[in-house]
Order: sequence, then C-alpha cells, then structure tokens
Amino acid sequence: MSNSEAVSIRILDREYTVGVEPDERDSLVAAARLLEQRMRDVRGANRMAAIDRVAVLAALNLAHELQQLRDENGRRERELTRTLDALQRKLDQFVDA
Repeated sequence: MSNSEAVSIRILDREYTVGVEPDERDSLVAAARLLEQRMRDVRGANRMAAIDRVAVLAALNLAHELQQLRDENGRRERELTRTLDALQRKLDQFVDA
C-alpha cells in the first residue's frame, strides 16, 4: 500500500498538486525549484513566451544535462572496469609467480 501524500508546488505562478512518497518529498520540492529556475531562465525577458514552449525548452535543457551526466558516468565506469581488470591481472601474475 502506498503512503503517497499530496504536495503542492508552484512553478511560474501556477500551482500543481503532485502525489509523492514522504521520503521523496524533499527531492521533489528541490526538483520543482530547479525546474522553476530553468523555466524562468528560458523565459528570460520575454514574458509573453508561451508556457508550453518554455516548459519544453527547460525540459530539453535538463534532459540534455542528464544525458551528458549519464555519458560521463558510463565513461567513468568503463575506465574503472579497465583499471580493476589491469589490477586483477597484476595480482594474478603475483600469485602465480
């Protein structure tokens, strides 16, 4: 059974109610703040920009950043795997000697 609670968040002067698990509430609120700031950045001085366009551009920017982080994480994982494999080979050579 879910212990989901309703949380009200405000983005660009519009209020949204979202269901969230209690232990994820702070993370959701932080994400809402980040989205709010990104949408304000996209909107910039153009107060007449359509809200859906602002939302899509902010979401695209955030998704791009997420993909960059995933790519970097993948590179780091591959490098770590190579390093661990090299260390394992050295240990095997030491034990076999």
